[in-house]
Amino acid sequence: GFLISKCCLPTFKAKAGKAKRVRTVFTSEQLARLEKEFVRQQYMVGMERCLLASSLHLTEEQVKVWFQNRRIKWRKQSLEQQQAKLAKMG
Repeated sequence: GFLISKCCLPTFKAKAGKAKRVRTVFTSEQLARLEKEFVRQQYMVGMERCLLASSLHLTEEQVKVWFQNRRIKWRKQSLEQQQAKLAKMG
């Protein structure tokens, strides 16, 4: 694996002239490590994020966005579990 600079990433034209980045496809090994780190701590910042990104051959931005999206997924799952408990009770 190797890092590709932003200038090498393919882009598509959006309506207002903005470029849309192609979706990152993570390997199963990268996902397993990201999930492991998420269980340990839900926020990854600073040097820890830099080191994790480097060890996974990802950019810091990719790791940052993955953690943001994972927190949203976690909150949604937690809310659904709470609603299911309430439905059973009432």
